[in-house]
Amino acid sequence: MRATARLLQSCRITFFTRKTCGLCTQARSVLSDVWDQRPFVFKEVDIVDPKSKAWRDLYDFDVPVIHISRSEMPEEDPKLSSQAVKLMHRFTTDQVQGKMDLVEKS
Repeated sequence: MRATARLLQSCRITFFTRKTCGLCTQARSVLSDVWDQRPFVFKEVDIVDPKSKAWRDLYDFDVPVIHISRSEMPEEDPKLSSQAVKLMHRFTTDQVQGKMDLVEKS
């Protein structure tokens, strides 16, 4: 019997972005490449959305940002952002997978 990809998704990546962000388009492409090799739970947060004001206050000038956590962990909390495993601005598939490895080992 073969395990489904969903069962193998031990990481969650939360992608903080905004619509008018060229670097975010590149970051989305990197995440797509990572997904093709190693599926993960994905959540996208548009920091311009009024519901995301706390995230905008943190990352207004830093998007794209990704937080990488174990999929079973609670949702991201802006108050705990300093403890997050994250990458900002420009990152590669190797960097993302390296952080995923780190999270999975913890």
